[in-house]
Amino acid sequence: MMETPLQPLFQAIAQAQDETELREAIMAKLGAYFAANRWGLSFLDQLPTADENTPRMLRLAMSVDYNPVLRYLMQRHTAVHEEIILPPGVWQTICPRADHGHVLLGPIINQGHLVGGIAFTRHRDDSAFNAEDLADLSALCLHLSTRLAELRAKPVVSDLTCNDAATSVEHRLTPREMQIADLVAQGLTNAQIGTALWITEHTVKQALKRMFRKLEVSSRAELVARIAKSTNKLAAS
Repeated sequence: MMETPLQPLFQAIAQAQDETELREAIMAKLGAYFAANRWGLSFLDQLPTADENTPRMLRLAMSVDYNPVLRYLMQRHTAVHEEIILPPGVWQTICPRADHGHVLLGPIINQGHLVGGIAFTRHRDDSAFNAEDLADLSALCLHLSTRLAELRAKPVVSDLTCNDAATSVEHRLTPREMQIADLVAQGLTNAQIGTALWITEHTVKQALKRMFRKLEVSSRAELVARIAKSTNKLAAS
């Protein structure tokens, strides 16, 4: 069978080891594929909560009442770009940013629910996204959704059979939880961690609760000490 330009991207997605790789290396490849100047992978449960301190443009971009492209994605769970649903030139009145002159969105689905999306933008002076881009993005979203579901369902490797409680911390915690642990060790508050990782303070609190249970600790200090002990053991081995 003849290999299509999408095949290497499908393989790269399938081989991604964690969500960080999907967000960074894989999304960079997709951004280049779609000739985009900006791109991103977001999850609905990790989006920052919009309030009066959120910049107005960001609040509008996150509002399904204001943003018809986002509303289309949320309602139909399908790939979309602005020229599919809007007359020429209308998008520029909704989003005046030059580097967001054209926008392409695709869904991330898990068990029948929209859990996130990927977005690409082009400068208004560049060509708009087209039907071929939509078809390619739909295929890529299928592979991304499948891989993300696999990564999130990956069982935590237990080390209960090991007598040394300092082992396998890396296997107990997800890559995102390790990021949070690193920031806890730096002394950041939950709110500061949320800002650094683009997740809500509530998400940080819930993640810490899970981490405490996994590592059988009851405080941030014990969490940091537990991870440091594991790290030191690995370095000495």
